[in-house]
Amino acid sequence: MAAVTKTEVSSLVGKLETDVEIKASAGKFHHMFAEKPHHVSTASPGHIQNCELHEGEWGKVGTVVIWNYVHDGVAKVAKERIEALEPEKNLITFRVIEGDLMKEYKSFVITIQGTPKHGGPGSIVHWHLEYEKISEEVAHPETLLQFCVDMSKGIDEYLSTE
Repeated sequence: MAAVTKTEVSSLVGKLETDVEIKASAGKFHHMFAEKPHHVSTASPGHIQNCELHEGEWGKVGTVVIWNYVHDGVAKVAKERIEALEPEKNLITFRVIEGDLMKEYKSFVITIQGTPKHGGPGSIVHWHLEYEKISEEVAHPETLLQFCVDMSKGIDEYLSTE
């Protein structure tokens, strides 16, 4: 995994971020999450089992999606609302509003941004997790950040063969 930046405002509030180098274009990667998140399960079946549209429409701010995923060997669910979508910057932000993460976190926001690599093919995908834990006993979500890195590699492989 690339270098992980960890920032703590208090012991309960934190940020984790990392970059993942991929062969696919930043636009294709962004399009997968913005317009076709229901295809992520095909691209990375070991991580995502299903993504279903709950309300709204694909690719629109305010849309609510439900993810079924496996994290640390356990089947989990996350209901997320798209809070920001900037296609020109290949950026999407999801806010977790229900599900397993909300048992440990008061708030959890995931931002994904793809940037074309300078001087060559491929891109860099930047993952940014911002969260507030419900208590000191809750771990920082480093394993979830690694999950995002591994999932990115699966999606990249899928996009390269598409």
